[in-house]
Amino acid sequence: MRKEYVEYMKDLPINIYLASIDQYPLHWQDAIEVIFVLEGSVRIGIESETYVLDKRELEIINPNEVYRMEGIGDNLVLILQIDPVFFEKYYEDARDTFYYTNSSDDNAQEEQEYYQLRTFISVLVYEAVSKLDDYEDQIEDNLLSLMYHLLNNFHYLFYDEESLKEDEIQLERYHRIMKYLSNNYMDKVSLQDIAKKEFLSSQYLSYKIKEVFGHGFNEYLNQIRVEESTKLLIDTDKSISEISEEVGFSHTRYYNKHFKIHYKCTPIQYRKKNKVSEKQLEQMRKIDYLSLKEALPYLEGYLTDYERFNFDNRIFKLDVDLKKDSIEEVLKPVVIDLGDISLLLEEENRKVLREIQGEIGFKYCLVNNLFSDNMDIYRGKNRKFINWTRVENILEFLEDLRFFPIISTKNVEGYIVENFKKTFSHIYDNLDKWLDMNQEDLEPVFPLEEINHNHDTLFMAPYILYSYTSDNRRMVFQMMDEITKDTVLDNETFFGGSGIFTANYLNKPSFYAYKFLSLLGEEVLDKGDGYLICRSEEGYQILLYNPPKVSQEDIYSHSLPTKLKEKKISINLYNMDEDFQITKYDLNRSHGSVYDKWIFLGRPGRLTAEQWTLLDNYVHPNVSFYYGKKAMVFNILATVKPNGCILYTLNYGQKQ
Repeated sequence: MRKEYVEYMKDLPINIYLASIDQYPLHWQDAIEVIFVLEGSVRIGIESETYVLDKRELEIINPNEVYRMEGIGDNLVLILQIDPVFFEKYYEDARDTFYYTNSSDDNAQEEQEYYQLRTFISVLVYEAVSKLDDYEDQIEDNLLSLMYHLLNNFHYLFYDEESLKEDEIQLERYHRIMKYLSNNYMDKVSLQDIAKKEFLSSQYLSYKIKEVFGHGFNEYLNQIRVEESTKLLIDTDKSISEISEEVGFSHTRYYNKHFKIHYKCTPIQYRKKNKVSEKQLEQMRKIDYLSLKEALPYLEGYLTDYERFNFDNRIFKLDVDLKKDSIEEVLKPVVIDLGDISLLLEEENRKVLREIQGEIGFKYCLVNNLFSDNMDIYRGKNRKFINWTRVENILEFLEDLRFFPIISTKNVEGYIVENFKKTFSHIYDNLDKWLDMNQEDLEPVFPLEEINHNHDTLFMAPYILYSYTSDNRRMVFQMMDEITKDTVLDNETFFGGSGIFTANYLNKPSFYAYKFLSLLGEEVLDKGDGYLICRSEEGYQILLYNPPKVSQEDIYSHSLPTKLKEKKISINLYNMDEDFQITKYDLNRSHGSVYDKWIFLGRPGRLTAEQWTLLDNYVHPNVSFYYGKKAMVFNILATVKPNGCILYTLNYGQKQ
């Protein structure tokens, strides 16, 4: 018997196996089958078509499709069998939906949707092999995601008519027609009856069916009939005339004609070639089944972003003596670029700077365009009368925030600078230093490129932390992104500006990285790849970040690590002589990355008031706290997400 009945994993709607295939004769099963070639090549015949699948290529076999496989030399093939009943619980038309891959065009399977499909398959294999806690739930969750991925990217109607992806009404119409034909092909089916049901003219529907299905109505219907007839030819002893009638042909002559069109032979020839006894069938089936574990080395490249991958593998261990001598001082952020200083004439921008200074506390600020037209200092016919009202307002504001301003006088006329000194030197004792001190006079600082799309992302957080804690590089960010007439925009929130706030006043991950640095004590007790242990008068601080190194070249050459996995770190604290109040700040894609949340909202070009409020109120690091009792060895177990950062502050608590 050619129909195979799939034995699924216990209590799960899936079966997965790894095989080396020499020959797998014609058969079919009531399951969705996904074939993924890991090594070598195989030739697959599906109904009347034949394809060669090479390494990394995929094919989808729909329920009850007749197909065969033949190995081309040595090969390794991963096969997933999915119970269609599983998806029917979530999508009622699951049994009547078919999926196609492009197995013909060169490089067609290099597209993102194929990479994602390989990733889903890899996750399912990993969970099936590793059997971690709750692996059954993980398999079902990921299988559901895979099925929706197939529905949204590999729907059979998208194969010949990609535009249907964007036209839900037409998609549903032609799915109804296909479903009707698949379920009623054996009956007398007419184009006129279907057109009437769809309230369309027969002529228009005929044209659209050929456009969508790639075949005319009668041609498509007869193809379904002859494909269904192959099962009866090789799995029953019915006569050709009986089969012809059973699949809906009015005369055997028509059946023979259309069968020959599709299979290049007559039904009798097809039966003679393919109908064999059960014993012969078993002898023809030449497959070596291998341990599913052997597939994992081929799949690791698709698993590096999966949080549970290597879950039980390496745990990084740190032993920290809280009483040891410090090894160096912490490099703290000291300077921020305020951008066009006229922005601080607006209260909303002052509010941002107050937050920055309250949370981080920069010492220096770069002041640009203090003597520009926007500051309204010029008066009179010859611009000789000078009005310092706005400048004074700005200077008073910066003094209130305890900034040391570094004021640029580049391209400013000498008489303006002299008048400025004369007006304000008796008010500000350090005025000459404000004017004479250049950025180069500070300890080494490194300005950013003006526009770079990585500036908006979570990547900036480990980059900043690595720069300060391991590379001794002070980065100079702007207060907030500035949109000019030359800025190229495709949305109003993210365009790669070098601010730690967006132009519409949302905190970027870089803001929180600076906040973490500001919370560190002055003394470094220990440091290494991706971690820093500090001490202050209030207690201790533990800073963790992943990846442990992100260089300036990585950021600006766009060679950032994209295949990271989470990092588990076990920290043993020794010589703990008091209780601690422990606060944990966890910055990751789900908590603190406004860019990732914006993507989650669908990348809106303009934020509504509600979306802005959601992002402003709820996008911040996840903060938790607990009490740490004095112990001989106090352990902290942390999981640092990809591109994430964690800061623990251990402040001396009240003894009980």
